[in-house]
Amino acid sequence: MADKLVIFDWSGTLSPGAVLFAEQENLTGELEKSGLAALGVSSPELFWDEIVNPTWQEGSTTQAGYGALILRRIRDVFSPAVSDHEIGICAARFVESYLLHSSVDGLWVPLLKRLCRDSSVITVIATDHYAEATACIVRSLGRIGIKALPIKEACGALSFAVANSADLGANKASDLFWEAIKGFLNLNAIQKVLIVDDFGFNEEEGDSYGERRKVEARKEATLDTLERTFGPVISLLPFMWERSGDPERDDRFLGSIVMQTSELIEKNLSVR
Repeated sequence: MADKLVIFDWSGTLSPGAVLFAEQENLTGELEKSGLAALGVSSPELFWDEIVNPTWQEGSTTQAGYGALILRRIRDVFSPAVSDHEIGICAARFVESYLLHSSVDGLWVPLLKRLCRDSSVITVIATDHYAEATACIVRSLGRIGIKALPIKEACGALSFAVANSADLGANKASDLFWEAIKGFLNLNAIQKVLIVDDFGFNEEEGDSYGERRKVEARKEATLDTLERTFGPVISLLPFMWERSGDPERDDRFLGSIVMQTSELIEKNLSVR
């Protein structure tokens, strides 16, 4: 029976590409390519201030969907002289590109496969995200040979599950999120919990989710609720990826911290 739980964040942790997508230069190009810029969302600042930040709480705790929220905000804020159908096509194009960039990084693959083979470990991808992300994460893991299921469809024999706040109706800093995971996976026998998370630290500056004071508050709240759910068996492995703007240097640093984090996980799991 599994007695160890490993929890990974998705965007910025297992999937650094998801936050790289939102960097200013790249995001400017994506707004242009998708057609959103022509509809009024002509800068990253407008994207964060008028699209994402006002709708994030709804998007991350309901089935509304990223594309639908983009459509609604463009219609309400920018009122372009086009149909909702045309806005929806541009929104879908943008979301599709974002999800294509949101795949598991190859640096993590050896560790994830090792965890998949270990019958004493259950691995949960725990993410505050939009509804569309669940299927994206399941597909991304499937491409590297790991079978995962959404948390509500998972069973005790499955070693990988995806817990998305949009599916559970609560964010990761809440008791409801973790109690739901514990209940769906029947995790009453867990003796050790490792959590690898950036708590929003790696998000792009314009995203209010990544504000430093919110990162610290989110980290403390998450750890508190994890202890209430699973007891004093929690080990936190922060995954803070400082980017310099030099792609080669940043890639080397990412590789280094993934390796260090993987080694720490291996070490922790070897101690019963």
